[in-house]
Parts: sequence; C-alpha cells; structure tokens
Amino acid sequence: MATGNKGFAAKLTGGAGGEGEGAAKSAAARLPPRTGILQARDNTLAQLARGAAVTRTQELVDPARCRIWEQHNRDYAALNETSCADLIESFKAQGKQEMPAIVRRLTGDPQHDFEVICGARRHWTVAWMRANNYPEFRFLIEPRELTDEEAFRLADLENRNRRDLSDYERACDYARALERHYEGSQQRMAERLEVSASWLSRFLELAKLPEEVVSAFASPHELRISHAASLAPLLNVPVKRNAILTEASAIASEQARLREERKPGLPAAAVVGRLVKSSAAPSKKPKTPLEYIVRTDDGAVLLKAVRASRGESALTISVPAPRKVTKHTLMSAIEEALVKLALS
Repeated sequence: MATGNKGFAAKLTGGAGGEGEGAAKSAAARLPPRTGILQARDNTLAQLARGAAVTRTQELVDPARCRIWEQHNRDYAALNETSCADLIESFKAQGKQEMPAIVRRLTGDPQHDFEVICGARRHWTVAWMRANNYPEFRFLIEPRELTDEEAFRLADLENRNRRDLSDYERACDYARALERHYEGSQQRMAERLEVSASWLSRFLELAKLPEEVVSAFASPHELRISHAASLAPLLNVPVKRNAILTEASAIASEQARLREERKPGLPAAAVVGRLVKSSAAPSKKPKTPLEYIVRTDDGAVLLKAVRASRGESALTISVPAPRKVTKHTLMSAIEEALVKLALS
C-alpha cells in the first residue's frame, strides 16, 4: 500500500513507521563511519545547529585594493624579501595563501575597499608575488565588523607570539593604544588584554626609551624588553641619564658611519654594555692635600700652608724669615695655597 509523502519522509528520516524505521537502521548499519572531511563537515553542521559556531565569509581580492590599518602594530615599510622569505616560500609551495588576513570594509575611499587589521606580512607577500612572476595570486581576506579597540586586541592576540614582530614594535603599539583606547589606565588595558600589569609595564617601559638611546642601536627592531630593564633605572637618575644620552649620541654616530661603509652595525649587547658603563659613578675626586708649599724660582721655600685635618677649614700659613718678599708676591702665594687646599 502506498504510504504517500509522509511515509516516504518517515523512511528517509528513520522516524516512526515500523518497516521504514527498520530499513533506515539497516541501511545505516551498512555504511562505514564518516571520517576526515565528511566527519568534520558533520561536526561543523552540528555546531551551527546548536549555535556553537558561526560561519566566516572569505574573499580573494587584489592586494592593491587593501590598505594597512594606520594603527597596525607592524612596521610595514620595514618589510622586505628577507623578513617575508618564509611566506614567499610557503606561497610558492602551496600555490596560494592559506591563512586569511583579517580586514574591515571601507567606505569613502575610492582607492581601497578594505583595511588590513591582521596580516600585513601576508599582504606584502601577495603584492610581491604578483609583481614577481605570479600575477594570478590574490589576497585572501576575511572581512569583520570591529571597533578600533576590538581591532587592536585582535591584532595583538594574533601577533603576540610571533618572533618576526619585535619587542619595540609591540611596545610602541601598546603605548599608543594606552592613550587611544584605555585613557591612560594600564590596569584597564591589562585586563582587556588578559595579561598581568607587570608584563604590560615592561613593554611600556621599553616604549619610553629616549630617542637618543633608540638611535644608538643598529635598528630599533633589535631593542628588547631586557634592554629597557637594564637602562630604565639608570635613566631615572639625572646624572646617569646625561651620561647615557651623551654616550648614545656617540654610538649613533658610529652606527651611521658603519652603515655608510656598508659594514655590520654594533650588536645590541655591545650597545647596552657601553651605555650602562657610561652611567657608572665617576671616580672619586683626588683628595686635597693637607700641606702645600710655595717656592721661589730658585727653589727656596716662600710660603708653607698647613691644614689641621680633612674637612677642617682652619689653615696655618708660615713665611720663613728672614726672606724678604714683596707684598704682591706674598699675596699671590697665599692665593695659590688656598686654591690648592680647596679653601678658596
């Protein structure tokens, strides 16, 4: 007897219906368990049904239609074939960019459709590939709707453990974000980034290094948190700070000369060592004498000055008799003694 549409549906779904239910179970028993892509797809569909996952839209675009976010934490101008060599090789081997860059859509910019929040190196590499015999390469992006603060946290999270992003780049990014997004509150910023206040403080300390100190390094990218930890306490002491800044200017001149001569710059460890050494307390002044003698041109004693003890101002001056000297000569001798005994 025909079962109609409802009966047919019941058989497919394994619902109530006796024979239909048994047939469905029998068919399922003959099928192998799903693994790999099929299982992953089923898991994803199940998560979507439960509201436990969301889909993301990805697009392939011309990198020229994307600009780098002005608050991006990477120095885009410093990127080159060396710093992006790993991505270049990976893109060539895979024939494509596998990890999408995170972007925001733009309005009111006729030159660009997107701005890159995460993925500056990927953007640079795709542009390089297109200009170097791979014109078919396109930039894989994932558009998101993000506030500036959300974009900052997302970029920081993605780049926090990347070795190719220097401590100094990250430190400067944190210093800018502190004022832009957190009204100068380090505690609030640390909570939003889910890091300790002390961890964040070390980066902000690095960003505060004077420009003279930064210029002393062959590249700002060589600056590390450990360098700031060594220099910051010394820079807080005015006398030591002046000595460090003077030495830093001298080192910066050496680095410039080495660059002109196309020679390797002074390594960071050597720079820090010199800066720390320059701040060392100067050697104690030579002790002033307790006795001083002024002689005439022929070696005879003209005047003898004696101080009772160090720190005392009392001074005894004697002029051997019966030597006759002019008043001017005698006064000059007394002044000389006072200067030498540090009492003038």
